[in-house]
Amino acid sequence: MSKFVTFHSRAAGDFMLFGEVARNLLQGMGHSGTVPGALLPEDIEPALQRLRASLASAPAVAAGQSDDEPEVPLSRRAYPLVKMLEASLAAQCEVMWE
Repeated sequence: MSKFVTFHSRAAGDFMLFGEVARNLLQGMGHSGTVPGALLPEDIEPALQRLRASLASAPAVAAGQSDDEPEVPLSRRAYPLVKMLEASLAAQCEVMWE
């Protein structure tokens, strides 16, 4: 997997996540974690619900984090993705990642 994954939507600004963190979040949404990928508008709400549920039960620190990095909760790393999913749901537009 690439070192970074970039997320795109017409409803929100692009952002990048570390590859391992992005894969974990994609899997939390119920996606296979493959890159590139996309969600159609009708698939966003269930993916967002699954992501929120997985974040509620996730370990406090993101997987793939090295010892010299500050501890950042996975929920904080997921914040831009959650906001993008919410905006894309409201605008009924797809979310893509590469």
